[in-house]
Amino acid sequence: MHRTLVLVLSAVTSVAALGLAGCGDDRPPASATEGTTLNSAMPTAPLAAPLPPVDQLTGVIQRLADTSVPADQKLGLVQYATAEDLPALANFGEALKDSGYVPLTVDATDLAWAGAPGHLTAVVTIAAGNPAAPPFTFPMEFVPVRDGWQLSRNTADQLLPLVTAATPTTAPPTPAPPPAPAPPPSPAPAPAPAPTPTPTG
Repeated sequence: MHRTLVLVLSAVTSVAALGLAGCGDDRPPASATEGTTLNSAMPTAPLAAPLPPVDQLTGVIQRLADTSVPADQKLGLVQYATAEDLPALANFGEALKDSGYVPLTVDATDLAWAGAPGHLTAVVTIAAGNPAAPPFTFPMEFVPVRDGWQLSRNTADQLLPLVTAATPTTAPPTPAPPPAPAPPPSPAPAPAPAPTPTPTG
């Protein structure tokens, strides 16, 4: 879900009219200028914080997809990641590679601040180096961490299994054909004829 947060800060200041009454007959009547109206100017709404450069977000996805980066070095790229996430982190890059998405390009558009403070959303498109593999687009949420960004836990839980399940794995080897059946046994040779006795005379 693409969520945006619009902060509207407004203030309404009441108008107070202060009338100055005369204290005695010897005082001149209060002039119109002595009755003053104090107006407080409406404060200007603070400007929204500037959005980060796009490459700070796309760099998170590119590093997650980089099969040369060990899975344990990717833990810092996902919010609340633990050792239990290592298989999914390893499979994410391998699945993209097996599907022809490496080398890949990553682009992010529609950046906007999200509901949680400091979080932002972006529509991220991953394009394959292989023209036969179509690009896919996924709305993602990012959270700030120190001087960088992480993929939010919610987005990671949706994206990592989705990519792993949607990409084909290496097909198992084709089994060898069964051996040819043995030829039937040759018929036994016919017995030799018995010798004919020689007549005696």
